[in-house]
Amino acid sequence: MTDAKSPFVVEGKLADNERLKRESRHLRGTIEQDLQDPLTGGFTADNFQLIRFHGMYQQDDRDIRAERAKQKLEPLHNVMLRARLPGGVITPQQWLVIDKFAEEHSIYGSIRLTTRQTFQFHGVLKPNIKLMHQTLNKTGIDSIATAGDVNRNVLCTSNPVESEVHQQAWDWACKISEHLLPKTRAYAEIWLDGEKVESTEQEVEPILGDTYLPRKFKTTVVIPPQNDVDVHANDLNFVAIAENGKLIGFNVLVGGGLAMTHGDTSTYPRKADDFGFIPLEHTLAVAEAVVTTQRDWGNRVNRKNAKTKYTLERVGVENFKAEVEKRAGVTFAASKPYEFTGRGDRFGWVEGIDGKHHLTLFIENGRILDFPGKPLKTGCAEIAKVHQGDFRLTANQNLIVAGVPADQKDKIEALAVQYGLMQPSVSKQRLDSMACVALPTCPLAMAEAERYLPDAVTEIEALLDKHGLANDSIIFRVTGCPNGCGRAMLAEVGLVGKGPGKYNLHLGGNREGTRIPRMYRENISEQEIMAHLDELLGKWSAQRQPDEAFGDFVIRTEIIKPVIDSARDFYD
Repeated sequence: MTDAKSPFVVEGKLADNERLKRESRHLRGTIEQDLQDPLTGGFTADNFQLIRFHGMYQQDDRDIRAERAKQKLEPLHNVMLRARLPGGVITPQQWLVIDKFAEEHSIYGSIRLTTRQTFQFHGVLKPNIKLMHQTLNKTGIDSIATAGDVNRNVLCTSNPVESEVHQQAWDWACKISEHLLPKTRAYAEIWLDGEKVESTEQEVEPILGDTYLPRKFKTTVVIPPQNDVDVHANDLNFVAIAENGKLIGFNVLVGGGLAMTHGDTSTYPRKADDFGFIPLEHTLAVAEAVVTTQRDWGNRVNRKNAKTKYTLERVGVENFKAEVEKRAGVTFAASKPYEFTGRGDRFGWVEGIDGKHHLTLFIENGRILDFPGKPLKTGCAEIAKVHQGDFRLTANQNLIVAGVPADQKDKIEALAVQYGLMQPSVSKQRLDSMACVALPTCPLAMAEAERYLPDAVTEIEALLDKHGLANDSIIFRVTGCPNGCGRAMLAEVGLVGKGPGKYNLHLGGNREGTRIPRMYRENISEQEIMAHLDELLGKWSAQRQPDEAFGDFVIRTEIIKPVIDSARDFYD
């Protein structure tokens, strides 16, 4: 699909992933043959990568890897599946199916809510993979294109309060997701025993192209004033503009992304650029135009520089924008005014304009499991058995019991309290903290994240209390590697894993999620991190201006320089 004559196409030897996609027969590969191979619990050769396009990553339990090697056993190969849930909306009936499968067929027995506003199964062994897909399909869920070089699960602000605008925005998130999906029948053929296409030559990928996108692509729909989906972490964002309670169109932001590579200064986090406003009727055309421009102009030679953010830096924002306008047949108008005031979830009960009630439950790290004295998984299932509305999974790894009639509030709350889903005291700091999965399952993890976060937050709580800041908090995030899943590069304090027990400490993001933090200290231990935070929180307490957030304080007092243009000054 690439125009070889375009001056914006990167010339050179293509990355091997391009060969893999070209030879995959539209993502089929030899996955079916691998499924029948009893000699290994994993997938071989190209299939290891191809299953990602079907929403799965091959993993193993790194905690027991060495012990299995001593026993001359291969690693305990299993897959993690990430579901496709545009906007994170799910029915109680679907939840009960998910709960049952996790209980019966996952090594870990848990459901993991993710920063991509969906759920993940971890630890599913090869004999149960097909059953997993078919079980989800029967309840109306799939995992098509939740990983790989495609447009992934489309996020939407979890804000059921403004019910009409939210419903409209969510509808558009679903439409965008469907419009940008791969058209190949590979998923249905392999996992659902669908009828096979006689010749894959007949298949066409009109939007993604026969070799799909150069790299992963992320899209959101966001409803101000909440930036709960972190627009600057995503390639394409539709900022909802409403008038008189009705959605009239979107401001379009393009080119955000947080991933980088340690030691490679050609990689960096980047904020999205504002292209302008479009009325609703142009939404799908613009989404398609952004994707196809990135498809044709993105770097297929160097995958580390293949994301949309690097394409914009290389070809120029105005050139990219003009190409989108040409392909979509639209002209962007000036952006409509909007403001982000925060990005956290609203915990506890809130009432929507339609009179329905919504209960947001804090799920630390998004891990839904029955813990000692806190049987969260059982509690969610019990609520699902009686709930008449739906569930909303948030991009902050929490769960909303949405659409509760007034006469059902007491019953839902009683169950939430009984099973530890509503606790009498959760600090503001814990609510404002987040981590990716990392060890033991993520193969990319360099340091702990999910397992480190609870203790790290406890230490920060103590430091806040020490300095008279117990009623305050900082946006604190931990990611086990520099790939950005925990969105640490939009935190006031962000830790990026460097090695076992070692992190790069970044400071200076803001509460609204519109500023990237800068590295303050490199490759330091957990003890050193807390020592630095002790000193910095002390200064914040003594020198802050009224209501000044921590990230703003460290910038104002020149403890750290702000990141103005990350492509040029992030490493200064």
